[in-house]
Amino acid sequence: MTAPLAIPVAILAGGLATRLRPITEKIPKSLVPVAGRPFLAHQLEMLHARGICRAVLCIGYLGEMIQREFGDEAYGVKLDYSFDGEKLLGTGGAIKRALPKLGAEFFILYGDSYLPVQYAPVAEFFHRSGKPGLMTVYRNEGKFDASNVVFRDGEIVVYDKKINLPEMRHIDYGLSVFKSAVFDAYAADRVFDLAEVMGRLVREKQLAGYEVPERFYEMGSPAGLAELETILKPR
Repeated sequence: MTAPLAIPVAILAGGLATRLRPITEKIPKSLVPVAGRPFLAHQLEMLHARGICRAVLCIGYLGEMIQREFGDEAYGVKLDYSFDGEKLLGTGGAIKRALPKLGAEFFILYGDSYLPVQYAPVAEFFHRSGKPGLMTVYRNEGKFDASNVVFRDGEIVVYDKKINLPEMRHIDYGLSVFKSAVFDAYAADRVFDLAEVMGRLVREKQLAGYEVPERFYEMGSPAGLAELETILKPR
């Protein structure tokens, strides 16, 4: 196991998971079975193996089920929970609400992502960069999903999920790191997306870029779920 990291992980697990219906009509995405266990079990096990000791789960839709299933510690990771409340706040709004539990800096991971990357080098690069945010990127070439990043000379030049430029060869890998001060500009209970925060930091040249060699896996779509099932099946 990797040496323990002080920095916690926020796991965004509050969405409605409409692409996985009817499975997610009665359970949240984090509890969808993958290779015989809830997906979150695989996520936490992998995070613990890479030195993560603490995670804050940002939950909304059917979130109480996750809390009942996993409690305050699982797979060696201490767990805390941040509820969206009456309305879903979006990925950015959910992080804003969770800040008191996250502290001065933290990783952010999507609740449907399985990212077999080493987290310590990402944290080290983030600290060396001197920037308040970092996005990990993967040279995707449009293969596993639509590429959405222009990454040039170690810099994120463009990040946009809505437009497709021929020079977009990389994709947002799904793991980021932030200082909490980045979210000071956003009102509490405002609904906003993490992509909005990243886009602003790119324009201000304040978002570091870290290229990872390992491809990403996801279970947020039926095809992704089927692929991950074969990868995580007990050998």
